[in-house]
Amino acid sequence: MLATRIIALRHGETAWNVDARIQGRLDIELNETGRWQARRAAQALAGEEIDGVYSSHLLRAAETARTIARAIGQSAQSVEALCERGFGVFEGKTFPQIEAIWPEQALRWRKRDPQWKPEGGESLQDLQRRIVNATAELAERHLGKQIVLVAHGGVLDVLYRTATGQDLQAPRSWNLGNATINRLLWTPDGLTLVGWADTRHLEDDKTLDETSA
Repeated sequence: MLATRIIALRHGETAWNVDARIQGRLDIELNETGRWQARRAAQALAGEEIDGVYSSHLLRAAETARTIARAIGQSAQSVEALCERGFGVFEGKTFPQIEAIWPEQALRWRKRDPQWKPEGGESLQDLQRRIVNATAELAERHLGKQIVLVAHGGVLDVLYRTATGQDLQAPRSWNLGNATINRLLWTPDGLTLVGWADTRHLEDDKTLDETSA
């Protein structure tokens, strides 16, 4: 059975990652550390055979993807379906602010209620469905080859859970660091995990692991 190899990365660091502020669909650019991380990821992947580079349309992912694509002589293609989970009214707020303003909603968020969504936002179930479908569609275009997907913490979390059979409500014990290299295999039967959270290219850097997308 033909398979597609997938290299999945979360975007480089932003100032809002440092502040632990929810970005969601807001368009926040990389900070200097994030640009350095993107360059290091690009250097690490420069020798790989890659058939396509795809990213979320949001600036922090798109800039990371463009840096990687340039290193392998390609152009990054924007895919809106790879964007971060919509957090609605939570966007722009820090975790303590959310807990202070919406304590009941914050509790449902912390418990990872699959059907709950913040006002104006997206549920975990909807996010998972969107990401699994988008990944399958892209992978089917490149059967037998390798692609790069650059997205967000919430997106990478879904990919890991799907590939390992983890429930949406299971506590997370895996890393979602900025610009770490993660490898998966896609076949029509689904995703499997090959390797996760490779940080060797960032050995001089302390990556931030955002707790919830």
